[in-house]
Amino acid sequence: MSVLSTKEIMEIIPHRQPFMLLDTIEELVPGVKAVATKCVSYNEPFFAGHFPGEPVMPGVLLIEAMAQTGAVTLLSIPEYKGKRFYLGAVKGAKFKEKVVPGDVLVIETEITKIKGKVGIGNAKASVKDKLAAQAEIYFVFDDIQT
Repeated sequence: MSVLSTKEIMEIIPHRQPFMLLDTIEELVPGVKAVATKCVSYNEPFFAGHFPGEPVMPGVLLIEAMAQTGAVTLLSIPEYKGKRFYLGAVKGAKFKEKVVPGDVLVIETEITKIKGKVGIGNAKASVKDKLAAQAEIYFVFDDIQT
C-alpha cells in the first residue's frame, strides 16, 4: 500500500498534468528519503515525438521525476511546508537503460545535505531492479508561501 497517493503528492508539490511525473510515494522519511513510482503509459504526451515508432521516455524527464521525488522528501519537512523548490543543478547524470511504455519506474531520492535554502540529494530511477538513470540533484527553495 502506498504512503501517498497522487492527490496527496499534489498537496505537497505544485506539479500538475502533464508535468506531474509521480503516481505514488511508496516510502517516505521526511527530509531523508522517498521512493516513488511512475507507471509509464503509451499515452504520455512526450511519446508522440520521442520517438515515433520507438517510444523512449526522455532523460530530462527521468531527471525531473527524481527531482519531484526529492521535492516531496524535502517539502515534507514542516519548516518547508508550502514553499516551492527549483532545480538548482544536476551533477553526474548517467542514463543506463531505456524507459518505455509499460515500465513501472521506481524513483528513489535520498537527501544528503540541507543547508539554508539548498538541499542536495542522490537520486536513481530503476525499472525491474535495473538502474535506468542516476544523478546528484541540487534543490533551491523559494521563500514565497503558496
